[in-house]
Amino acid sequence: MKKSRVIQALKAQAVADREKALLALHLMRDQAVAIGDHTANDFLKDATESLQLLVDAEDKLEVIEKYFGEDESALSTGAR
Repeated sequence: MKKSRVIQALKAQAVADREKALLALHLMRDQAVAIGDHTANDFLKDATESLQLLVDAEDKLEVIEKYFGEDESALSTGAR
């Protein structure tokens, strides 16, 4: 079945959040010099926030796929 626009928007937002988190973690890991003036505490705080954003985005995508994937009949049973 065709996904509703709201589900498409939620999925797009989760994908964007995932990409934002991956970019931030990549920059912190591989190009920390480009980040600028960060103390160790700021750096760790930003890394922790990026990791949490990634985890949240992945969780959202998993739930969207589980409940609103190709077979929306899963809504009634909670399973695919």
